[in-house]
Amino acid sequence: MKDRAIPVFVLAAVLLSLSMPLLAHHGTTVFDMNKPLTIKGSVTEWDWSNPHCLLQFDVKEDGQAVHWIAETQNPGNMVYAGWGKTSFKPGDEVTVILYPAKNGKPFGRINQVVLPNGKTLTASGGTITPPNSAGSSGASKSGNYPK
Repeated sequence: MKDRAIPVFVLAAVLLSLSMPLLAHHGTTVFDMNKPLTIKGSVTEWDWSNPHCLLQFDVKEDGQAVHWIAETQNPGNMVYAGWGKTSFKPGDEVTVILYPAKNGKPFGRINQVVLPNGKTLTASGGTITPPNSAGSSGASKSGNYPK
């Protein structure tokens, strides 16, 4: 029995160490969270999918188009903040407030997006509060779902 415990322990340790990179991408360390950037651009694609929704848009910089990609949370969380599959369409002129990548690439984490009609979508509003949290009744908040 003792002879089997060591290989099982080693196998468990190896599998655990291999799974750690899967958790690493959920951090914000690649973004400069102290320097929000406001940019205006034209939507090229809105990808409403897991694990993160992606807004792609083109920004004019010095007469050249720069293609930006900005991420949010997953659709299941974003629905609570009023975002939806049809929030954007190609050609929409939007103002995006994001936290840019530290490496200077045109990539960032969305904080807010102002739509052509002036409506503001806030990405942090997509955080779900567990039903048993303080101050929460646990009741359904149907007003949180997009109409």
